[in-house]
Amino acid sequence: MGRWPKHIRTRLTLWYILVLAALLVFYSVGTSLLLVGRLKQQLGVRAIEDLETIEGLLYFGADGNPRLRDDYHNHPESRLVQERLLEILSPDGAVLYRNDRLGDRALGGRPYGGEGVGGYSERSSQLSDGTRVRLVSRRHNLDGHAVLIRLAYSEEPIRQYLEGMILVFSLALPVALAIAGFAGYKLARRALAPVEDMARQAERITSERLHERLPAQNDDDELGHLARVFNTTLSRLEQSFEQLRRFTSDASHELRTPLAAIRSVGEVGLHKDGSREEYRDMVGSMLEETNRLTRLVDALLTISRADAGQIDLQRAPIAVLELLRESTELLGVLMEEKKQRLILEGDGSAVIEGDRVFLRQALVNLLHNAVKHSPMGGSISVSVWKKEAGFIELQVADSGPGIPPEHQARVFDRFYRVDQSRSRDAGGAGLGLAIAKWAVEAHGGEIRLRNAAGGGCIFCIQLPAA
Repeated sequence: MGRWPKHIRTRLTLWYILVLAALLVFYSVGTSLLLVGRLKQQLGVRAIEDLETIEGLLYFGADGNPRLRDDYHNHPESRLVQERLLEILSPDGAVLYRNDRLGDRALGGRPYGGEGVGGYSERSSQLSDGTRVRLVSRRHNLDGHAVLIRLAYSEEPIRQYLEGMILVFSLALPVALAIAGFAGYKLARRALAPVEDMARQAERITSERLHERLPAQNDDDELGHLARVFNTTLSRLEQSFEQLRRFTSDASHELRTPLAAIRSVGEVGLHKDGSREEYRDMVGSMLEETNRLTRLVDALLTISRADAGQIDLQRAPIAVLELLRESTELLGVLMEEKKQRLILEGDGSAVIEGDRVFLRQALVNLLHNAVKHSPMGGSISVSVWKKEAGFIELQVADSGPGIPPEHQARVFDRFYRVDQSRSRDAGGAGLGLAIAKWAVEAHGGEIRLRNAAGGGCIFCIQLPAA
């Protein structure tokens, strides 16, 4: 079995030719059958008219056989009389008269029951020599004698006309299909040219050239829609690659800093002949960097598992106000060191359904952020309230300097710091808010940020009520 053409334009052209050929054949056959039927109908009408004319021209001759009057050929309705075949029979089937054109050929055989009675009997028949004819018969009373008049026209001209049509169609069909195929191929090639342009452009796009886009000649047609979809996909891929590059770069930098600190302290310790207390301080510094490195790796692991969809949330009913108390207690020591005041208020009946561990981690990250950015002796306000439409709203407000509007849209990005000059101790790794945002959205919630009127910023969390 031959292989199907690999090019779409070739397949479209073949389908076009096949469908067109089928339609032309169907149309030609249908038209021919309709035309043949109409021609046979016209032959029958003409035969009936001639038969009525002959009824007025018949008479019995001296020998007792039917005859036609001499003015037969001059009768105004007897045109083309030389084409007709005429036969007159007695009711029992005896041949009384045949015209010269019919000769000794029988026209229709013996009469069948009811033939020509009460009207005209019309049918197609075949002579003894194989000639197809259109036959009309009628019973007639001639001078008190019942006779059966049969008149027929040959269908040979119809057959010849039909054969001529078939011959012309057979010769014209290949030419028409060849012209249509050539035009269809050109049209398909032109219609698919934008696809080839997009394919060539797509082949040139690599991970280093994701900024390039597929061309679209017409944005409103199907190919334009396809180009828009691909370009949107490329935009998302470019953004993802850029985030991945930035994430890899930032993660490498954040990991390299504590590792470099640990190595530096270790090398100093090896080359220095210090006291026991000095070595204890060195080990303490190394452990502090190790703890910071462990927290960073844990945060990276959490984000990686979240991106891969490998975290299964263990959902259960949670009293929000109680969860807030647990989260603030974990940061009580930090607040005491900075002499900060905590304001905790809200509706104790507010309940949500979620994973207690990850929601608490999100709240701790927000509270830790508020503690770091609030000044010495400042205040932190935490509240929870029931909202309309079945939502619970949590707010964490600090008394810090606030966040400039141009940075608010990016504070939830990974490794992003509002002030790039801040030290790691003061600014952290920039993953806390990203993890908080994921935890809230994983529970079907939303987190927003706005600056307070009197200074500081407010993080608002909305979660579906249980």
